[in-house]
Amino acid sequence: MQLVSTRIFVSRIAGLTVLDPLGDRVGTVRDVVTTFAGTSTTPRVIGLVIEVPGKRRVFLPMTRVTTVDPGAVISTGLVNMRRFEQRATETLVLTELFDRPVKVSGEDEPYEATVEDIAIAQNSRRDWVAVKVFVRRSDGSVGATSRAVSRLTRRRPGRTALVDVSQVTGMRYQTGAQSAQRLLENYDDMRVADFAEVIHDLNPKRRAEVAAALDDSRLADVLEELPEEDQIEIIAGLKSERAADVLEAMEPDDAADLLADLPPEQAEKLLQLMEPDEAAPLRRLMTYDENTAGGLMTTEPVILGPEATIAEALAMVRREELDPALASAIFVCRPPLETPTGRFIGLVHTQRLLREPPHTSVGMAVDTTIEAISVDARLEQLTRTLATYNLVVLPVVDDDGRLLGAVSVDDVLDHILPDDWREERHDVRLPSTPRAGGR
Repeated sequence: MQLVSTRIFVSRIAGLTVLDPLGDRVGTVRDVVTTFAGTSTTPRVIGLVIEVPGKRRVFLPMTRVTTVDPGAVISTGLVNMRRFEQRATETLVLTELFDRPVKVSGEDEPYEATVEDIAIAQNSRRDWVAVKVFVRRSDGSVGATSRAVSRLTRRRPGRTALVDVSQVTGMRYQTGAQSAQRLLENYDDMRVADFAEVIHDLNPKRRAEVAAALDDSRLADVLEELPEEDQIEIIAGLKSERAADVLEAMEPDDAADLLADLPPEQAEKLLQLMEPDEAAPLRRLMTYDENTAGGLMTTEPVILGPEATIAEALAMVRREELDPALASAIFVCRPPLETPTGRFIGLVHTQRLLREPPHTSVGMAVDTTIEAISVDARLEQLTRTLATYNLVVLPVVDDDGRLLGAVSVDDVLDHILPDDWREERHDVRLPSTPRAGGR
């Protein structure tokens, strides 16, 4: 195979900026898409996965790549803004081929190895193909090293070799999976909602591997952003003890919704494995109609007594893990200060906290114009109230005036948007975006 361009290692492409012919930024390279033609075992590069503004990942065909430089990828500037969806015949280099166990035909006898990097180049037909594979030998034998990929492997023990792609078998027909941890490293900087889309697009086996590799808190965040079917599949695939731990880490309203979608006997088993003080709010939430304030609310808003200071309140809303909507207000109640609380007094907007002296009590800053919503209030009433008073969160009380929880605007949006909104939210193209046909 005659090559007409210098080989480029995929590890060096990842993270490069994609520019249009005028030098304007189009996006950032996140992965390389390959396919295997016919019976060939040599990957052919057909495009790049690039991240465009808004953290959207789209497909850029190699036919629209004019130059690959050490500092940037130059494109024609035409990008289809539809969210990238991997086809069954496609393989992602960073996501799937790195860390894959393969067999290499050496000078003496074949040996087992792991893929560390892949070099690509253009052939005489101007097609991009894989030409070299940088591998780590499983037997610890000495191999040639590649300066181009040394930064990728410097931290990992063992001996390496740079071999021709024709010497490697096992890349097309998977003999072992890339470690889930390596995949997580590739997406470490993504927002939770966007990372959830990546998880959604994986096959069920791979999705389970990634779920197993995530810590409880991160997995809980991801589950809250996934479609119902994915949530059920992942929870069902976890050991019961871990599933209970993940549910404890989820927002109570999201955890209750997920439990309600499980078979009753499975939901009860998980509730029994949870800590009693974590399970009690979920049991209570599951008794409410899903289209009422009780079915939509979270049981963990920020609650303080009236004697607490403004300084204490600001410290509470500064917590990084707190949802922005819930951080917009402090709920002032009589003891006890866990839901259901004592008598609800009122709420204090965070914006008001910023205008008051730190030593002032929150009881002096209560907004008396905001009325609490009954736990039985319907979705339509919640929507109108939030819109009428320009609010992002509402207190929910019982008949005795005790605070039971809070409904935030994102809880309402989750219920008024179409069921498949998470899957379709990137399928809208901006009118100003050029589009030159589909994939």
